Amino acid sequence: MPPALPALLELDRATVWRDRVPVLRQVSLRVDQGQHTVILGPNGCGKSTLLKLLHRELYPLAESGHTPLRILGQSNWNLSELRAHLGLVSADLHAELAAQSAQTVEQTVVGAFHGSLGLPQGRPPDPACWPRVETALAEMDIADLARRRLPTLSTGQLRRVLIARALVHRPQALLLDEPTTGLDIGARRQLLARLRSLALSGMTLVLITHHLDEVIPETRQVVLLRDGQVQAAGSPAPLLTSAQLSALFGVPLRVQRHEHGWSMD
Repeated sequence: MPPALPALLELDRATVWRDRVPVLRQVSLRVDQGQHTVILGPNGCGKSTLLKLLHRELYPLAESGHTPLRILGQSNWNLSELRAHLGLVSADLHAELAAQSAQTVEQTVVGAFHGSLGLPQGRPPDPACWPRVETALAEMDIADLARRRLPTLSTGQLRRVLIARALVHRPQALLLDEPTTGLDIGARRQLLARLRSLALSGMTLVLITHHLDEVIPETRQVVLLRDGQVQAAGSPAPLLTSAQLSALFGVPLRVQRHEHGWSMD
């Protein structure tokens, strides 16, 4: 038998402090390769902190002899190599992208090969990059926007540029922090459809949200996070219930399951 693949992400009692306050406390979590995972919880529960921890923008409390975080079986990573394995889509990156007024879509996407949001001055891109840029733009259905400047794009188009930028390295997983924030109904549906296509193509998705309708049918694991701690983790059906989510969000909620996922009111 072939050896088992290492877990994509493995947290073991990870604690993160910010401004002398613990924002994640003793978090243990495993995400296997191919195990599309949604991390669900109210605002301020530590979801975005968890994503930054996984992307190595923040680091857990270190203790001698204890390894709180492994990614693809490793605890030590060169950051540029790690970020080729884990693509990131976040509100912080979106805001930085929106400020790049002179840049085109294709310049933004090819900038991923330099670890930047655009082309560094004096460093022309390797011609070998362009086929991968074109593929990523096509995957997000924005090939026709390649020469457009960023300020001319809608919020939904800009979000898809950000995902295309994450895709050029062919990462093993995408980490998505509230990916539909600021999108209208049409753009939201288009983006979720694209995420479903990526999930079906074999790319692992780790999606952080407080919107139940962002839990795509391909989701294999749900993590309920509250006050910096994992309340429960497991298959979606037992956890996405009225009782579980009412307790998680602290208000009475009614959860409904339908053909394309879940909703709550």
